Amino acid sequence: MLRSNAEQRRRYEALDRAALADVQLSKLNDMLTALRPVNRLYSQKLANVRLPLESLDELTDLPLTSKDELLVDSPDHVGPSNLTWPLERYVRFHQTSGTRGRPLAVYDTADDWQWWVKCWQYVLDAAEVDASDRALLAFSFGPFIGFWSAHDALTSRGVMAIPGGGLSSLARLDLIERTRTTVLLCTPTYALHLVEVAEEHKLSLAHTAVKRIIVAGEPGGSVPAIRQRIEDAWSAKVIDHSGASEVGPWGYGDAAGRGLHVIESQFIAEFLSAETGQPAAAGELSHLVLTSLGRWGMPVVRYRTGDLVRPEWPTEGPNRFVLLRGGVLGRADDMLIVRGVNIFPTAVEQILRSFPEVVEYRLTARKRGEMDELIVEVEDRAQEPARIAEELRLRLGLKVDVRLASPMSLPRFEGKGRRFIDKRR
Repeated sequence: MLRSNAEQRRRYEALDRAALADVQLSKLNDMLTALRPVNRLYSQKLANVRLPLESLDELTDLPLTSKDELLVDSPDHVGPSNLTWPLERYVRFHQTSGTRGRPLAVYDTADDWQWWVKCWQYVLDAAEVDASDRALLAFSFGPFIGFWSAHDALTSRGVMAIPGGGLSSLARLDLIERTRTTVLLCTPTYALHLVEVAEEHKLSLAHTAVKRIIVAGEPGGSVPAIRQRIEDAWSAKVIDHSGASEVGPWGYGDAAGRGLHVIESQFIAEFLSAETGQPAAAGELSHLVLTSLGRWGMPVVRYRTGDLVRPEWPTEGPNRFVLLRGGVLGRADDMLIVRGVNIFPTAVEQILRSFPEVVEYRLTARKRGEMDELIVEVEDRAQEPARIAEELRLRLGLKVDVRLASPMSLPRFEGKGRRFIDKRR
């Protein structure tokens, strides 16, 4: 069964754009036709839409969906506005991390959860995970959806899933050694933090059995300097993944490490130019808009993710799903304009991580009059912030205030790193 499913996934990846559009249109029409009479949010948003759609080109006639709309409670005050069924039909509850405001509750039916597991198989294919592997999930397993679906996707493959919740970093390193873990799942931040802990305790990560590290929750897996730093320390291959609680697990790492593929058999991706708001051309900085095709209990149609990406559409090779070069480049509301230069925190991190002596860092954005200003604090073993400031000036074309921080004074993170402090608002 797993083998035939893998073959089906490869067939989807190899479809040309026209054939893929036919698959997507069929799934989209099935979903919209079923949901419009019963879904609280989309019965209103799609009231004047003629169904079935005759072409994916008509998708742009449908209204966009924002997170603010989902945060509006349903009439009975249980769950977000886009719940389809009575609450008794749902078997999973999670919520967003709330890093950008009030946490959003998310609910999944049993069928929806199996769809999550199905999407995750693309990630596990990319990591070449099979039943001989032992996978440790370095995650707290709280209400944040994180790697919950990864756990079930692993066990569905016959992989030993080793939960790492409730343990210190040193205890997790010990567990990796004792279980001969071959696959590690964590955030890029935490993979680097484990490197720091191992160095502190004179442990060699390169001699563990870990050969693949699946990272998610942050852009680092597709940022070359971060990716290289993790791979060098662990002697393991990094596989990137991206998803969102309200959307689903939508992306997986390109085999060559160039960025993320969108799982277009399960999602429709649109790209709106960050400059004009119109459909973006290949390579253009754009807003990522996603429609989930298999999550009917809490659907999103034309959802503005807030992620900024650069799409490319491969026309050759075994995988023709749209490629996001460099992965998620940043969040639209995180972009700074410093003296006329557009900067994302990920671009700064890429430069900082190219210095092996930089252990941890923090970025703070604030207003100086009408202008954005960026301050960079670094824990630097070399104690030479001037060389970092010079590299930032050369590569960004911008003078940045770089300050030394005392060792171990900056926060460490197990989940999503919160190294960017925005004081402009």
